[in-house]
Amino acid sequence: MYSTKYVKPNSTSEALEAIKSLSDGKFLAGGMTLIPTLKQRLASPDGLVDISGCKLESISDEGETIKIGAMSRHVNVADSAVVKKAIPALASLAEGIGDRQVRNRGTLGGSVANNDPSACYPSAVLALKATVHTNNRSIAADDFFTGMFETALEEDEIIESISFSKPAKANYVKFPNPASRYAMVGVFVAQFGDGVRVAVTGAGEGGVFRHEEMETALSGNYSPDALSSLNIASDGLISDLHASAEYRANLIKEMTKRAVV
Repeated sequence: MYSTKYVKPNSTSEALEAIKSLSDGKFLAGGMTLIPTLKQRLASPDGLVDISGCKLESISDEGETIKIGAMSRHVNVADSAVVKKAIPALASLAEGIGDRQVRNRGTLGGSVANNDPSACYPSAVLALKATVHTNNRSIAADDFFTGMFETALEEDEIIESISFSKPAKANYVKFPNPASRYAMVGVFVAQFGDGVRVAVTGAGEGGVFRHEEMETALSGNYSPDALSSLNIASDGLISDLHASAEYRANLIKEMTKRAVV
């Protein structure tokens, strides 16, 4: 047995005070990534600050955006009538994460803050021109993800909510690992009045990324045919026991074609 301090504050300000009192503390949201990491002794924090009591579960329609609290669980997003009406692709994405147990525990904020290279939500954040709201500031999606498992978050920041812009059209399609259901490649395509955004997860060595060449092609012709002549480079893509970089490059193109409807 390994001992660690456990604190469950009632607000983000209390959570920040608690984390400051620890030399190597970690915030605990749904725990779908952190708990397995602790079990494998890949992390040994001296304390856990559980933010599930910080009242960050709301989902609301803000007009041009949908604002979702960081502690909203995947099942909350998947079942939300507000999300289904405004951005059905986002609800569908949430419904396809992991299994029922994961969807009932995992949270939006935890997924985005962790920036796992195979997580689904980061692609929605990028494709839907999202804004990440913390206790200190608001961060545009294009400035938020900085590398594999890395974000622009400072040590004294907690994600409180995320605002997703409403697209004219959007779809998310992934090729899941049959065991973990993580995306070997996932593509979120969103069409706006000023163009199309294409975000790819599960494939990049640096984590989620936008594919500008496909964005340009689809902005001119929103059709699978617009992608037929494109050659997707394998440079910078993950190559592991599940799939080579070349295979993932092919999946990026095929998943994007399927997403354009």
